[in-house]
Amino acid sequence: MQFNADRQGFALNFRATEMEAREGIRAVATQLRQRGLSEDRAGDVEIALAEAINNVVEHAYADVEPGQVRIRCQMRDDKLLIRISDQGRPLPDGQLPKGEPANVETDLADLPEGGFGWFLIRQLVSEIRYERRKNSNLLSLRFDLPQVS
Repeated sequence: MQFNADRQGFALNFRATEMEAREGIRAVATQLRQRGLSEDRAGDVEIALAEAINNVVEHAYADVEPGQVRIRCQMRDDKLLIRISDQGRPLPDGQLPKGEPANVETDLADLPEGGFGWFLIRQLVSEIRYERRKNSNLLSLRFDLPQVS
């Protein structure tokens, strides 16, 4: 894992494997807490990042050699901006999934195995954007931060 920091924020790169993704997500959360993000908000960011990065590992790089994932974080007075980039497969139709909640009013055996991640991400972030630029996926997450008085 490669880590760089400056006054405006920090960035890290790691290979898109389960183990390195876990370490990368933990490193981001730790760095955000050290920079003063509240425990609750850091937990929200960690959950959203885990869902987004796991999608990269499981889908963007499925059945191919894991490539790099880059996370860039910038904290401003009232918001946290996170940009995740990778060179894996694009999202289907070049669009973010709708992230609608799965129907849980069914028998336990009939519950879907997945489909909760994008819904959860959308619940935790203030804004989400996706674009495919050249051969890269760029996912931007914005978290509004409460004003401390």
